[in-house]
Order: sequence, then structure tokens, then C-alpha cells
Amino acid sequence: MDPEVSVLLHCGTWRGLREDQVQVELSSRFNRHSVPEAETHIQSLWEERIAREPWLFNGAKFRFHSAKWTNPQHPTPPATTTTPTARPCDDTKSVQDHVDKATPDTFTHTPHSCCCPRDTGHNKTAAHSQHDAQPSIVAPTSHSGDRINPVVTSTGTGVNGDRENGSSPVSVKSAPVEDESGDAGRKRKRRETALLSLQLGLTCYKDYLGTNWSESVPELQEKGRAQLGDEQALLAQPLGVGAVMATADGQVVLLRRSLKVAEAAGQLDIPGGHPEPKAVCKGISEDQITMETMQGQEEAVLTEIFSSVLAEIRDEVNIPLSCLSEPILLGIALNHTSAGRPSAEFYVRCSLTAEQVKATYTLGGPEANESTDIVFLKETELLSLNNSSPLWLELCPSAKGAIILHQLVMSTKTSAPPR
Repeated sequence: MDPEVSVLLHCGTWRGLREDQVQVELSSRFNRHSVPEAETHIQSLWEERIAREPWLFNGAKFRFHSAKWTNPQHPTPPATTTTPTARPCDDTKSVQDHVDKATPDTFTHTPHSCCCPRDTGHNKTAAHSQHDAQPSIVAPTSHSGDRINPVVTSTGTGVNGDRENGSSPVSVKSAPVEDESGDAGRKRKRRETALLSLQLGLTCYKDYLGTNWSESVPELQEKGRAQLGDEQALLAQPLGVGAVMATADGQVVLLRRSLKVAEAAGQLDIPGGHPEPKAVCKGISEDQITMETMQGQEEAVLTEIFSSVLAEIRDEVNIPLSCLSEPILLGIALNHTSAGRPSAEFYVRCSLTAEQVKATYTLGGPEANESTDIVFLKETELLSLNNSSPLWLELCPSAKGAIILHQLVMSTKTSAPPR
């Protein structure tokens, strides 16, 4: 459909997945492979870049390595699901107060600089908050667990605290009881219910600029393919997030990117950014975050991925988190203008109308400098948008990938229509 983007995987079988239907695997095995000549090249490019833009910093990012379907023993998932429902804001007055008072199997793809639509160099100024809205969606059961070969060019299709044991006077210890409300219980429950597993390592902004954005990408991909059987093995591949956000009156939000950004200037994008390892490793400086410091943090990483997309909407569009539904994962798209960089795309409902959203956006949020205008498109029109539409030429790659995923997932004929 468009050479700039492709779909690695989509969740159309279930019409999207909730957070409790996804799990994360963390391992240094999922980090970028390094070779001496590549490291020298990366360092050289970084020194040149910060000489021109000294405000840049090298932040840690999650590296997407691969994804796989889980629970192959379960039967075919149900054919009918429903879309998430946005939780209404506390009351009409609270929304108006905000307006009045606001201040400015395995799938592998083998500071305010705003270098790309999923700006990996941007340091979030507002802490990510966990939402409390719950969608109305039927829990799926399963998908085939077969491993899937890489999908690189197809855009029209895809695939679907320690417990202290007391002792008696005769030193007979009681048997440990797992706390089902604790981390161990949550991890066990997720292993039983998760349908998709994301395999993540760590990378950084410097490596992203020196690999995915390097002129040496073809050589790096060829070396990765020849030596490691994975053309993306030597690339940073930081994971981005984006949101197709629908208002209460059926409009989808698009943002006109500022002319001051380095990539896709002036083009239309969806709200988006990236999850932050530093949000998980609190109290640890960016350059000290390693896979060792993240061990046992799978639940926190997953929560950060899902909550970060809501934080991006809040900061870019100036919408209160209380007006947003739980994000539903549509799938993962690849941006080929940055060597196939992956982005997890979500669907989010907002309880505000387009008019109310425009009012809050106009007041400005923490990241108001990243865009110059807000544009609304009917969700029904979004479902039929393609590369023959004039609007398509105005979209940046990340928005195109999200829209294609939205069409694949929300147009599922066996599912109920969006509402």
C-alpha cells in the first residue's frame, strides 16, 4: 500500500488486545548486537550531532526484538468483541474547568529535538500516570502459537515483597503461600492469559541515530543478515507508541507537526512518542540503566508501554487522563524511512467531543511546541482512507502505519462496528 510503512503484526482476530492480554520478556539477548566498526561509526555520528545540537542527551530506550503469540492450547478466539468505552470525565463542570483553567509466533523485523514522529530523544517532563478507565471488551481466548517468519514489506495483510515465613518452637516452618495480589500472582496469571509476548531489550538514542538513521543502514542490515540471520540485529530498533484517538462524536485526532522538527515537518501525525525505561528504573540515572537493573520488572515495563501512550495524548493534546479509555493494542507497524523502526499502535476512546478537544488543545499542554494545529477526521472516513486519497500525502509514516492497523483491526467483519 505504501513503501514507507508495513505491518509486522496485527490483533484483528480479537479486535485489539488489552494490557492484561499481553506480556513482556526482558533479556540482554534482545539487545542490539555490536561490532567494532559499527560502534566507531555510532560514536562519530553522535559527536557530530551534539556539536550541532548540544542540548541533545543520550536517553535509554526499550529495544523491540520480536513478538510471538502464546497459549496455542486454547481454542479459536470468539468472533465478536466490542470497542473500548471512554470513561466520562468526573462531570461536565470538571471538563469545563479544565478548559477554563488549563495552562499552556515470532515476529522479527529482521530533549525537545523532535528528530522523528516518535521522537526518541525527547525527555518527558510530566510523569506517566496509570489510567483507571476500563473498556467494554470481551476477553479473547487464544490464537495459534506457531512461529511466524518476518513480514517486512506487506502492508495490506499481517498475522493476526518477600514473604517472611514464621517458625514454631519446634522449628517447623509453615509452607509459603503465594500472594495472588502480589507480583508473583500477577505474573502467573498473565502467563496463563496472555496472548501476545513482546521480547524487549535495551537501546539508546545515540545508537538509534547511529544505526537506524545512518547512511550505512544497508551495510548494517546485510551484515546482520549474513552473520546473525537477522537484518535488524545491528540496529537500535527503539520501540515507539502511537494512538488512534476517537472523540465522543466519532472524530479521530491528527496533529500538524511543527515546521521546526527535523523529520516530517508540517505533516500530519497521531499523538505518540515512546515508553521510558527511566519510568521503570526510578532513581537510576539514564546512563546507569541496564538489563540487570530491570530484572523482575516485566509488569512495570508493560504498564509503562500502555500508560505512556495515554501520557502522550495528555501532553500533546492537553486532554485529562480521566477522559481517556484503556488503550487497546492494534498491532505493530514498521517505519521504513527509519530502517523499519517498530511502533506499537493503540486505539483510545475519549469522552470529550471534537469541539471540547480542540478547546483544550488550543490552551496548550506540556508538548504544545511539537505541533501547530489539530485536525479532525471522521472515524468512518479513516477506515476507507488509502494512498489514493489526497490526505494520505500529508501523513507522516507513523500515522500511516497506525491508520493501516486501525483499518485491519476495526474493519474485522466478524466484529461489532465501532461505537
